[in-house]
Amino acid sequence: MTAASEHIRDALIGMGLTNLEAIFWDLPTPRLYEHAIRNREGHLAHMGALVVRTGHFTGRAVKDKFVVDEPSSRDKVWWGTFNKPFPEDRFDAIYKRVCRYLEGQHVYVEDCLVGADSQYEKPVRVITQEAWHALFARTMFVRPVDLGRDIATGEPAFTVIHVPHFHAMPSQDGTNSEAFVLLHMSKRIALIGGTGYAGEIKKSIFTIMNYLLPDEDVLPMHSSANVGKHDDVAVFFGLSGTGKTTLSSDPARKLIGDDEHGWSDHDVFNFEGGCYAKVAKLSKQKEPMIYDATQRFGSILENVGFDTVTRRVNFDDISLTENTRAAYPIQAIPNAIYPGVAAQPNNIVMLTADAFGVLPPIAKLTPEQAMRYFLLGYTAKVAGTEAGLTQPEATFSPCFGAPFMARHPRVYAEMLGRKIKDQNVSCWLINTGWSGGPYGVGSRMDIDATRAMLNAALDGNLDDVPYATDAFFGLSVPQSCPGVDASVLNPASTWGDENDYAESARSLAKRFNERYAQMVSEAAA
Repeated sequence: MTAASEHIRDALIGMGLTNLEAIFWDLPTPRLYEHAIRNREGHLAHMGALVVRTGHFTGRAVKDKFVVDEPSSRDKVWWGTFNKPFPEDRFDAIYKRVCRYLEGQHVYVEDCLVGADSQYEKPVRVITQEAWHALFARTMFVRPVDLGRDIATGEPAFTVIHVPHFHAMPSQDGTNSEAFVLLHMSKRIALIGGTGYAGEIKKSIFTIMNYLLPDEDVLPMHSSANVGKHDDVAVFFGLSGTGKTTLSSDPARKLIGDDEHGWSDHDVFNFEGGCYAKVAKLSKQKEPMIYDATQRFGSILENVGFDTVTRRVNFDDISLTENTRAAYPIQAIPNAIYPGVAAQPNNIVMLTADAFGVLPPIAKLTPEQAMRYFLLGYTAKVAGTEAGLTQPEATFSPCFGAPFMARHPRVYAEMLGRKIKDQNVSCWLINTGWSGGPYGVGSRMDIDATRAMLNAALDGNLDDVPYATDAFFGLSVPQSCPGVDASVLNPASTWGDENDYAESARSLAKRFNERYAQMVSEAAA
């Protein structure tokens, strides 16, 4: 045993993880593949990706996340639906049981970094039962070895202990179900159990970064980001299904990252070293860079359709879940920047998939409007995506990522507004949803038209065109755009009956006002 591995063993013993059968520490990707296949955790696919199944949970267990209620963080946490308080004594009890459960078992340990800017990076240690989850951590976070760094003898800022095969007892443990995600901000521990969905690992760390970074005057953002040929940086906010990953993966621009970033007083930087893309119905024609990234050694494919005889995947097969995922190193994107650090943003783009078909496909926002839409975090669910959902339904997720906001959304919104004004950033709202009517009547915005509008905005080609103010939302809508039919820009003109449009638009605007008033009231309380 080397001195470094002895240090890891001693560190785990210090955390109460004793009598482990084996500790596999910082294994390289090929060895993690070997372990995963030998342990029957996954299959090797044609072209080299590792295909895995996450079990019962194929998405985040939203109702099973808790934050430990303890003195040092109590007054900072945004308590409520997404940050439910968990008693510290119960955390200690379930933690001790997890430690006893792991006795005699082997674990995989990965030491990683979160935050590509060395000034704000946080060393993170992930301890997990399965090789493929270790590979996920190695893929999604920044690897010190890639930076010529060794943090083996350093102490992590946070430790994730991931035990997917350990199940809580709700009546005894105080959890909601057998699954749990418990964040202890003072002890710097994220304890995850009862779920094999790998996204819980990355989103727990994101929640922690959302807690820590505001104290360092860094705005954590649930966003993608890229940079153009003139070093112009664009940040994309958007909920799942709005095109955040797709639109930021542009062959003409360099990708900084696809999901989580920080905005400091001198740069925008990626929290991660990998991408975690939804791949349901993925095609090489529509999303060539993402598709190619899934066809390589080192990528992980979660719950995708897979033929065990031919070893070929089928992205159209969503029989296990619509939330099929691919995790791959960001270097798999040909024009990606790694580590992902770039200058201050020039443009902020807020994405929404409006299933009511009333928002314009593109609009320019004032700083005040940008803060408003940031707090609203609007998109819409469509019929068929959830049981019992028969009509489009407005969804609001403050900061475009409410489940991961450890502090009240006003903290992040105020930071955003200040940075937008200080840096004179241009802000845009882009609707990737429906046009010509609501879902079921109209049609989804054409991705090529959306890209044309986005590129025009980022390249400055909408700076001097005439604008009109939308009657219902007060948005400034360009009246012309290179490569886009002018009729598309005005949502009312795409409807068969403008009265129907007006009624739908008025109804959604009312929802916006009610929701915003609620947010303001909560902030004042």
